[in-house]
Amino acid sequence: MTTLYATLGVESDATLEEIKRAYRRAAMKWHPDRNPGREAEAHAAFQQIRDAYSILSDAEQRQVYDEVFEREMRRWEAEHAEQAAQEQEAQEAARRVAQEHYEKMVAIAMRFADDGHGRDVLFGVLLGRDCEPDLAGRIADSVWALHESRKAAVEPDATDATEAAPQPAADTARAHKPASAFESFWEGLFRFR
Repeated sequence: MTTLYATLGVESDATLEEIKRAYRRAAMKWHPDRNPGREAEAHAAFQQIRDAYSILSDAEQRQVYDEVFEREMRRWEAEHAEQAAQEQEAQEAARRVAQEHYEKMVAIAMRFADDGHGRDVLFGVLLGRDCEPDLAGRIADSVWALHESRKAAVEPDATDATEAAPQPAADTARAHKPASAFESFWEGLFRFR
């Protein structure tokens, strides 16, 4: 917002003499006769300079202007502060919603990883839950890497496997492989898989 003081190029505490000098300087610069080819622009600027001088050179009008300007500046600052607070609150609410969405997507991915599903399944499930592709990819990669590192920490080393009691290969495969509905039915009928 341009003030009358800025129009003349003086500070708000300028004396009457400083205002007069600034007016003469600005009037000489923007007089339409001194700006050939830019008469319209010079006329508008010259009119603003004259209006500013007429108010600021009169003590009563200057006092009224200062009071009104100060009051309007306080109002504008209050509105600006309120608007900034509302924007801050909206940003915080959006951040909370994004954080909740992220946590929900991670929990879903963790559940599917714990069920033994691979990275691509995790990615597909997250996409199906309205997760953006970039975020779904990052979550699927992270959760899958975490799941694999947990699995590696729990599984025995190769040296431990040689010390364990040998089991028949078919029993080992059956122990780690979940039974399908058909296999459960078949075993129930004939007592073997």
